[in-house]
Amino acid sequence: MSGGIQWLVDLDNWMSSVVFARGISARELALRMGGDEEAVTAPITDAEVWELGITLYRPGEDADGVVRVGRHGDWSFAVEYGDSTGHDRLEEISRHGVEAIHYVPIQEHPPATFFYARDGVFRCGFGLHEEHVRYGEEPDHLLPDLVAGQILDPDGATILALEGEPFRDIYRRTLGVLERRFDLSLCPSYLQEARLPAYAVRGNPTMRL
Repeated sequence: MSGGIQWLVDLDNWMSSVVFARGISARELALRMGGDEEAVTAPITDAEVWELGITLYRPGEDADGVVRVGRHGDWSFAVEYGDSTGHDRLEEISRHGVEAIHYVPIQEHPPATFFYARDGVFRCGFGLHEEHVRYGEEPDHLLPDLVAGQILDPDGATILALEGEPFRDIYRRTLGVLERRFDLSLCPSYLQEARLPAYAVRGNPTMRL
């Protein structure tokens, strides 16, 4: 599958996150994230999301969260905007044998983060370039892959990146491990000019262009 996900390290200004789910449709992913099947937009671009009346801060109430959803290969995906629900609902998304991944492409520090759930259980997670600190019900689930990819020493506690190495190079190696392990791929166009249906998953955005 072309594309992979290593290119996500080059996103300087795009601070939303991505949820991947294997075993359900894009529509079902949106619903498991809290979307209303009666309140889906016509397919829209990344730029048009910000015309949906999204409020990023609302005192005493939830801010707004919106997702654009689609499918690439075996994985459905949701591109998240605002106060979305991908992290909070990852276990719900993964129920009944589904695999779910939440990737937050923050630059350098605090680090980008990876979370993996399957069959309703949060299995493992870590920050990129902080792979020696792993958590979840099975924190070492991906340790063999991280060792094989020369991210960690076999002791699981020693990071192999050279001191002073650019963080993009470090992140790219870890993303390479993840894309190979899970056969993950996403077209860059999905984050910009591609038109995808959008759902409100939190708060009360207008959802009208």
